[in-house]
This record gives sequence, structure tokens and C-alpha cells, in this order.
Amino acid sequence: MIRRPPRSTLFPYTTLFRSGKAKKKKWSKGKVRDKLNNLVLFDKATYEKLMKEVPSYKLITPSVVSERLKVRGSLARKALAMLQRKGLIKLVVKHHSQVIYTRTTKGGDE
Repeated sequence: MIRRPPRSTLFPYTTLFRSGKAKKKKWSKGKVRDKLNNLVLFDKATYEKLMKEVPSYKLITPSVVSERLKVRGSLARKALAMLQRKGLIKLVVKHHSQVIYTRTTKGGDE
């Protein structure tokens, strides 16, 4: 009876590519954002900050005001409309989705 050599000596490359059981892919839970806890109504300190600081910003949008003062976007829109009526800020562009204001200049309209 002829003895055959072991399989690993006949095909040495097969042992290189043989691996164990395939590992299952672990899915990430996705990026978790922190929940924003923005104000729904102005408190006294935030209202004073709005009246003092916002008219001095060069670019004024509802998103900028919302982020800096930590207020809701709807409250920021109403506050900017009020500041415009008082003449503290000037409208630059009004679009259905974004409104852009700027500070009023000392010289008036150009």
C-alpha cells in the first residue's frame, strides 16, 4: 500500500489562505447628537443680550442668533423682525427659507 503525503505538503498555499470562521460585521449605532435645550421664551438676561449684542453683529440670521443666544429658531425669527421694526438692524436679503440682516450703519442708507 502506497502512503500518500499529507495534504499540506502537496498544496502549501492552501494553508495560507484558509482562515477560521468569518467574523460578523459590527454595525455602529451612528453619530449621536447632543439634545439642544434652547429657550422657548426670552428671560431677562437673554433679552438684554439680544438688544445689546445682536445689532452689532456684521451678519445676522435666525440661525446665528439661535446658536449664540441658545434660543429656538422661531423665537430668533420673531426677535429679528422686531429689531428690524425698531430700526436697529437692516434687511439685506429676504428669501422664503432664509432671511439675512446686517447692522445699521451710522451714515444711513447708501
